Amino acid sequence: MTDAAAQEFPATIAGGGDLAAFLAANKTAVDAALSDAGALLFRGFDVPDPVAFDAAVQGYGEPGFTYEDSLSNAVRTNVTPRVFTANEAPPTTEIFLHHEMAQTPLYPSKLFFYCEIAAETGGATPLCRSDWVLDRLGKEAPAFVARVEAEGVRYTNVMPGDDDAGSGQGRSWRSTLSVDNRVAAEARLRELGYSWEWQSDGSLRATTPALPAVRTIGDGRRSFFNQLIAAFRGWADSRNDPNRAITFGDGTPITSQDMAPAIEIADELTADLAWQPGDVALVDNYLVMHGRKPFEGKRRVLASLVA
Repeated sequence: MTDAAAQEFPATIAGGGDLAAFLAANKTAVDAALSDAGALLFRGFDVPDPVAFDAAVQGYGEPGFTYEDSLSNAVRTNVTPRVFTANEAPPTTEIFLHHEMAQTPLYPSKLFFYCEIAAETGGATPLCRSDWVLDRLGKEAPAFVARVEAEGVRYTNVMPGDDDAGSGQGRSWRSTLSVDNRVAAEARLRELGYSWEWQSDGSLRATTPALPAVRTIGDGRRSFFNQLIAAFRGWADSRNDPNRAITFGDGTPITSQDMAPAIEIADELTADLAWQPGDVALVDNYLVMHGRKPFEGKRRVLASLVA
């Protein structure tokens, strides 16, 4: 990676008129640009509201990935069948870098974001190329990379019985697993290969099977595709302790010493997307991590996922 490449990330496509028509007419070129840059910002197009954003996603023409069917732990609300709010954690909460739903066996390939209302202060979406992170990490912490690649990683999360919008990890086990009782929850977890333990307050502590931490993308690039940074830095609430959230595949805890190089490298390589109303971003979920900076004032950024 060169300094020039870092300055060009994410790539901006400036335009005007209907974004849905633009995406439909130029999908091959858009996909080529996305493969090269990892994230694209469409600025200056006519996207006045969530309905127009929904139409743009439809114009792109790929199957959707519904939030209801995901295993994400973030509380979100649908605005249209394919468009929903981004993580509804309080404005003061920072959401750290992650690949969408990489802590689960089910995740989207691409993400659309839409800025309906930009925050008065803060609220940028940090973006970071995970192939660049892995390249650096392989040189600076080769033993760690070799171990997570060989063993995979496991994530543990405590889910409440009812949605808790005050936490970035507040989606209930009922919503997360699409069930309404414990028997059905256990059947779903068993099907997914999870282990679990019910808590005295009705919450559910669940641990994933070993999941990949490095992904090879179609063109041979390798990506640090996981949820380790967000889990280690941000999975803290009244139920969850980040120090217990992640382990190597064999169950050995991943420590602050293990994570320090990855966090430092990712922070160095991160570019903040400062939103303007009407902006739409398209992110390759296999290649690019994203997050959310704290903010003041009203901010409304919506999302839509591609299967």
